[in-house]
Amino acid sequence: MTTALRKNRKKRGHVSAGHGRVGKHRKHPSGRGNAGGQHHHRIWFDKYHPGYFGKVGMRHFHFKKNVVHKPTCNVSQLTNMIPETDAASAKVPVVDLTSKGVFKLLGKGFIARPIIVKARFISRIAEKKLKAAGGACVVSA
Repeated sequence: MTTALRKNRKKRGHVSAGHGRVGKHRKHPSGRGNAGGQHHHRIWFDKYHPGYFGKVGMRHFHFKKNVVHKPTCNVSQLTNMIPETDAASAKVPVVDLTSKGVFKLLGKGFIARPIIVKARFISRIAEKKLKAAGGACVVSA
């Protein structure tokens, strides 16, 4: 915006320029940013941001994310993971989930053909469904 269009041009000659004589237009009268959240702005923080201050839960020193990393896959997805070379043959296909980046096999869905599955973790229901279809489970490290 050009200077000629600014509101201040109209205020020339008026002492306080619209900011009042008593209160005055000062730089940061209540502090910058989130200042005073536990002091003079406490009511506002408690009203609009409850629970902003303080801690919750236990501390976990040296938390390592790779320890709890456990990608999963369901029984219903196994047929898509069968290698193309084994899919057409009459032999029972072997699916190594760990090589595909999946660590745990879960039991959602159903499976029609027998498959041998290698995984680090296999749920109870998934194991039951695989054995019912004539397949097998191999738990690998």
